[in-house]
Amino acid sequence: MTHSPPKKTVRVAVIGVGHLGSRHAEIYASMPDVRLVAVCDTNAERAATVAAKLGCRAETDVTRLAGEIDAASIAVPTQAHASTALPLLKRGIAVLVEKPITATLPQARALVRAAAASRALLQVGHVERFNSAIGAAMERLKRPRFIEVHRLSPYPFRGTDVSVILDLMIHDLDLLLAIVRSPVKRLDAVGVAVLSPSADIANARLRFASGCVANLTASRISDGVTRRIRVFTEDSYLSIDYQAQTVELAKKEGKGITRIELPVNRRPPLQEELAAFVHSVRTGSPPMVSGKDGAEALALALRIERGMKPR
Repeated sequence: MTHSPPKKTVRVAVIGVGHLGSRHAEIYASMPDVRLVAVCDTNAERAATVAAKLGCRAETDVTRLAGEIDAASIAVPTQAHASTALPLLKRGIAVLVEKPITATLPQARALVRAAAASRALLQVGHVERFNSAIGAAMERLKRPRFIEVHRLSPYPFRGTDVSVILDLMIHDLDLLLAIVRSPVKRLDAVGVAVLSPSADIANARLRFASGCVANLTASRISDGVTRRIRVFTEDSYLSIDYQAQTVELAKKEGKGITRIELPVNRRPPLQEELAAFVHSVRTGSPPMVSGKDGAEALALALRIERGMKPR
């Protein structure tokens, strides 16, 4: 009788334990074969509170963790992504950095180069790629002709250091690039700042080289939550609800239209994302959302932001 070798315990830290970082820490603490070594935050009281709850160490300086961790989740404000991730990548530590990958494209490229130079894993937190509904629909999303996206939510009072494009729409931009797999040839965009210094609601219309057209609306000043993508192909229509994790397929059959709901094995997307990250750290397999993917989504988001400015 043969036995599989024991799994390597992956030593992880979470840097930035606000709303999202705390969720990362909770999930890591509950995962088998993962040891949450520490949580790190510039707010010592917040780090201590989370650490006490999860039974790990609290730190305010990430450099004190050198040599003690294999991987880290970075959930600090966007402006600090590059300065936080770069030293870790240079040491060969695997990094999952929340979206957007960085605040600027040169910073994103620096992270990608650093990861390549040290052969460190770099994954970007575009969590919708791990949504079970997207996974169930992906095989049917080939050769799209028209895509419509709505991502609406109430004002969050956090994450508003960036525009709604970098805060919310970038999730859908990453997905569009993965689905369409064609360069954006033309775009038109409009955005309005209502409660923040930057746009809180925005609309972008993208035309890809393949001929596909996508219309995206993102808002963080809506009454309720809507997260839906509709994809029209030559012979079918798919409506995907990110939040409910449902997929409806409408297809022409004869002189009628058949509508069916595709089976979806619903799982929490963030848990799936972190599990995939740990698996990549343990096995050396490439991440589903690479640093290059994150940089491409950022480049498109910044292009949309520039398109909203007066010429």
